[in-house]
Amino acid sequence: MSSSVVLMIGLGFLFASAITASLAFIGESEARAGISRSLATIERGYGAAAAEAKPPTAQQAPLRERIGVPLARRLGGLGRALTPAGARVRLERQLDYAGNPAGWPVDRVISAKGVALVLGAGSGLLLGLLLGGVNKVILAMIVCAVIGFFGPDLAIYNIGSKRQVEMRKSLPDVLDTLTICVEAGQGFDAALGQVSRNGRGPMVGETARVLQEMRIGKSRVDAMRSLAARTTVEELRGFASAVIQASELGVSIGKVLREQAREMRVRRRQRAEEAAQKVPIKILFPTLFFLFPALFVVIIGPGLLGLIGRM
Repeated sequence: MSSSVVLMIGLGFLFASAITASLAFIGESEARAGISRSLATIERGYGAAAAEAKPPTAQQAPLRERIGVPLARRLGGLGRALTPAGARVRLERQLDYAGNPAGWPVDRVISAKGVALVLGAGSGLLLGLLLGGVNKVILAMIVCAVIGFFGPDLAIYNIGSKRQVEMRKSLPDVLDTLTICVEAGQGFDAALGQVSRNGRGPMVGETARVLQEMRIGKSRVDAMRSLAARTTVEELRGFASAVIQASELGVSIGKVLREQAREMRVRRRQRAEEAAQKVPIKILFPTLFFLFPALFVVIIGPGLLGLIGRM
């Protein structure tokens, strides 16, 4: 057996021992796990169904609950240990931009980062063994672990970017609806309700959240400031600032909405003209590299073949 194979096997055992040690120190103790289960039982309440239901035994529980869930919980502790407070704040902001997807709070995303880190390192180990060479094994493990750890962040950033683009596109229509409702005699809150009930796109969720915050006691100014903090769209931030100033200064909200809607339509037309002007530049390189070679082959090819045949 060559020394390189022995060294790779040793690296594999070293990686497995490091993972085992991290699970042992990061995982929850039995006492803490019991307390967590008790608190979860209290939060679910004392319903009749819960009182009559019998929890499954360890043998009756599925393999996923007996092995997969505790292992994922321990690996999630690794993700929490490697995520500083500043990164957590940035992740919460990105989740706000992405609309806070259902079932994926920040704690679950951080846990997924730990799981993806270990899976990425294991995949890198296998890839390095296939490629051969100790340096390739170490490099593949490092690269795959980094990709796995930051993969959830990139996915959330991508979702948030697409959502912000959709919000920018639908904002002029939302402002037109708000203007029509307010000028028809409805209040601003009732107009937001009309948008949340009859609108489409991510702006519907944002208007519904603003309404919910105002119903639980937030003022209109604070709710609009929260809306401005949850978006990167400058037009939406300007609209929120205009509504805040109108509420604080006592200006008619109808006039503010009418001006904002007119400005948004102008900006949408300008963005369409800008995109149309970029089209010739964008199609230049595909034309040079894909269309022109085919045309040259069709036009020059027969003459070149004839010339070669005469030689």
